[in-house]
Parts: sequence; C-alpha cells; structure tokens
Amino acid sequence: MAQRFTLDEIRTRTYKDRDAWWTVWLVDPLASRLVWLVAPVRWITPNVLTMGAFLLGLVTAYCFAQGDYPWLIAGAIVFHLSFVLDCMDGKIARLKGTGSVFGAWLDYVFDRLRVLTCACALFGGQYAKTDDIRYLYLAAVVIFLDMFRYLNALQMGKVKNDMRRRLEAARGENSGRPLFVEETGIEHPVGAGAGLTTATDGTGEVRPVVDVFDDFRTRFSGFVKVRNILVRQRIRAHVFSGIEFQMFIFILGPLTNQIAFFTILSAVLLAGFELLLIYKLWTATRSYARQLAKIGTSEAEAAAAAVATGIEPAEDADDPEAFSTQRISA
Repeated sequence: MAQRFTLDEIRTRTYKDRDAWWTVWLVDPLASRLVWLVAPVRWITPNVLTMGAFLLGLVTAYCFAQGDYPWLIAGAIVFHLSFVLDCMDGKIARLKGTGSVFGAWLDYVFDRLRVLTCACALFGGQYAKTDDIRYLYLAAVVIFLDMFRYLNALQMGKVKNDMRRRLEAARGENSGRPLFVEETGIEHPVGAGAGLTTATDGTGEVRPVVDVFDDFRTRFSGFVKVRNILVRQRIRAHVFSGIEFQMFIFILGPLTNQIAFFTILSAVLLAGFELLLIYKLWTATRSYARQLAKIGTSEAEAAAAAVATGIEPAEDADDPEAFSTQRISA
C-alpha cells in the first residue's frame, strides 16, 4: 500500500480552478472520496481508471440498447459512475504525478468512443422500440455536435496559442510568453484594455498579461458579472459545455424517459454556447490585431517573426504528409 492522502490534500491538489457545474456539484464530492479510498492501491493507475470508465460505458450502451424504461434508469446510473471514474483518472494523475502523454490520448479517444457507443445504443434502442425514425436523426445530431465541440475547442486552443506566440515574437526577445487576462484568473486587472500588466502563472513565473477580451467584456458586461460569480464558486462561465451536454442526454433523458426533449434542449444550449465562444474568439482576434498595431507590427510580420525565432512552428509542421516525408528522408 502506498501513501494515504487526506481529503483536504486531494481537494487542494486535484480540483481544477474552474470546472463544469455538473462536475463541481455532482461529481467532485463523490470522486474525491473514491480517490481517497483507492489512491494507496498501487495498481490502480490513471490508465486503469480510464479503461474502467470505458468498460462501464459499454455496460451503459447495453442497458440503453434494451429500450425499456427500467433499463434506461440502469444505463443512466452506470453512465454517471462511468463519468465519475473518468474524473478520477485525472485526479489520480495530478495527485501522484503519474500523468502521461499516452494517458491523455487514451482518455480522449475512449471518451469519444463512449459517447459514440452510448448514442448509437440509446437512440437505436428507442428506434427499435418505437419505429420512430426521428430517433436516428437525433443520434446523428448528438454525434455531430460532440465531434464539432471537440474540434472547435482544439482549433480555438491553437488560435489562442498562435496569438500568444506571435505577440511574444513581435515584442522581442526576453519579453516572456503572454498570458491572456481571462486565463490568469484576474477579474479586473490593472490596465485592462489599456496595455500590458503582469501576473504570476501556475508555476510561479511572472509573465506579461495581454487583454484580448476587452471588446467582449464591453459588449456583454452582464455576462461578465455572472461569470465572476461563477468563478468564485469554481464554476466556469461556459455553463453548458460538453459535460452537461452528455449528462442531459445520457442521464436526465433516460431517468425522466424524456429522451427526445432533453436531447433537443441540450443540442440548442450547446450550439448556443459554442456560437458565443466563436464570437468571443472573433472579438479577441480583433483586439489582438490592435495589440500588434500598438507594437507597430502587422499580423503577417508577427507570424514570420515567430517562425524565424523558433517560437512558432512552420505552417506545414502539422501536415501529416510533410511529417512522413521528413521521416522518410531521415
């Protein structure tokens, strides 16, 4: 048996600064206690928990495929347990420092496969029971939106990183990689919208802060006030994310036997929040362009400088064909 951690240690070291409200209120209290129970067991690793969550997802799919209400209730309960295990793998990794790149890949792939399997089983089971083809259309909507939100998040992250790198290159050597205001946890930073300030990141390093979200805050001041209230409760402002999307469809829908209603509701809410994120990113890129203008650099010059200084990879670095050619040439 390994070291026994206290619940306070687990909460301090594994809770995210901001998380989905479903996780904060309905998962973390149970997951933290289960982590306390299993953390001393050496063979229970993050990857074992990831695979366990996926296996429970398959059990969920079997229950959903039966179509009858008692099976739907069972499937909803098992799906929630599957999600609890899925949260535990990250907590164990952060608690013990045993996270890995492969583990992140495994968690990502198994999450997507679990959603795909459960969606096919849930809506396929209802179609087999009712012969209502609308359930197949709903399955397609769920699978599409789950795919879109992940692709959207990945590309948004890439765009934000590109903006950071190019601002760093444009500002010159030893300027430090910028933090964006929203990501520092600062609600009302000194100098927001009027230039640069500094903040300490998670590693203790003092880094320059750039406010690229000033346009969005100006236009949605009411939203920002709600955001600040939520952040103080450790809840992120994206109040209907992929987590709530899954829970509404795979838990609330089956438990209430209102699958179509909760699917349509969650699809509308998720699409709305994704559009809000896209608009927010658009306003950030406009503010980013103004930041470059203050420095006296165009976006094309900043991109070229980032590549020249090695801050940003060349454009074909993500091209699989280019990568293969390099490997063959080597």
